[in-house]
Amino acid sequence: MTKLLAIVKREYFERLKARMFIVTTILFPLSLVFFGLAPILVLTVAGGGALRLAVVDETGQLYQLVNTQLSVDRESSETLPGGQNLERQQLSNFNIENVSTEGKSLDQIREQLERRLQANEIDAYLILPADIFEKHTAQFYRRNTGDVFASGRVRDAVETAVRKQRLVNAKVDSRILEDLERPITMDNTQVTKSGKHRDSGSVFMLVFAVGFIMYLSVLLYGQMTLGAVIEEKETRIAEVLFSSVRPFTLMSGKLLGVALLALTQLAIWGLAFSLFSAFGVNLLASRGIPFEVPNVPLIFYVYFTLFFLLGYFLYSTLYALVGSIVTTPQEGGQLAMPIVLVLVLGFYFFLPVSRSPESSFAFWLSLCPLFAPVSMMVRIVTQTPPFWQILLSLVLGYATGGFFLWVASRIYRIGMLMTGKKASPGEIWRWVKQA
Repeated sequence: MTKLLAIVKREYFERLKARMFIVTTILFPLSLVFFGLAPILVLTVAGGGALRLAVVDETGQLYQLVNTQLSVDRESSETLPGGQNLERQQLSNFNIENVSTEGKSLDQIREQLERRLQANEIDAYLILPADIFEKHTAQFYRRNTGDVFASGRVRDAVETAVRKQRLVNAKVDSRILEDLERPITMDNTQVTKSGKHRDSGSVFMLVFAVGFIMYLSVLLYGQMTLGAVIEEKETRIAEVLFSSVRPFTLMSGKLLGVALLALTQLAIWGLAFSLFSAFGVNLLASRGIPFEVPNVPLIFYVYFTLFFLLGYFLYSTLYALVGSIVTTPQEGGQLAMPIVLVLVLGFYFFLPVSRSPESSFAFWLSLCPLFAPVSMMVRIVTQTPPFWQILLSLVLGYATGGFFLWVASRIYRIGMLMTGKKASPGEIWRWVKQA
């Protein structure tokens, strides 16, 4: 036990002080904030002044309606379910001009607007033909086609204006028109054994985040284990260590040390997420973007730790096995590719599992040890399964991990001392059978 603790301590503190650990610990939360928060904030920033739009209304009925739809204040208030007030920001402003059609043909008006467009007097022009109610077609011309939000707003405004005018032409009562325009709000509520909880869509984000963090962390620390084993083999340190430490003890200590390092880093990332929750939510709310941090019970963190350690030991043991039978990092990367593919496949399964967490597919997938770390955690977050299923998944997973560790240690014992060539499958099988 003393030797095991010494190996764990060495692996932990040596990697804790490494520059790469410090860099990844800092950069990962920053990259999540940058790639998650920055695009949302950028989309709320108007890239310039108001779009100067000239409207040619041959119907004589639609200009005012289109103008009303496009001239909404830049910020309009809307009450969400639960009484939350949402400040909604429009992505484009419009300066709208009504182009007279008296005494001019449509071709003459179009030529005039083309000249104004080329002279940068206007940014775009919209033609609403007289037969728009029958043919459902309008023409929109502009110099810059990159602002898809402005184009979408113009299209929506025209569709709304045509729909309203049709109802007016059909002599529909004005009160009925108001009722037709009134939006419907729906309060999305999750029902669990602990009660009812309002869901604003943040649960799906949590599901994706859990699956992604689980996948990324297991992959990162599995690769770290692979690199460490190959490095010890290349530098012949294992030959010295085996003279005083049993291979099983050395391998177990290495895995435990890196596991503690992983938990340390995840704890730091969790603290960073808590700080982001306090700061980022207020920042998004000030920009008119509603965002809610889901209420996560304490037991969730216990489950996450247990299933993370399960995934780590399963895949890191396989990585250590690969590292002990190859001779170069290039061979290790090639031989470890099937392990990566299984891990990626387990991550991709998060979507069907989250959609049907009680299905037979989700049940059996969450009991499969190699897929359980992601799939069972997704089930726990979306719709917590019975405790016996969680316990069975953990028992099967850790039993499989113990078997992997036993097999890997027998291969590790001989493979780390072999140099010059990669072991064949027959040789590996003989190593496993040897006492």
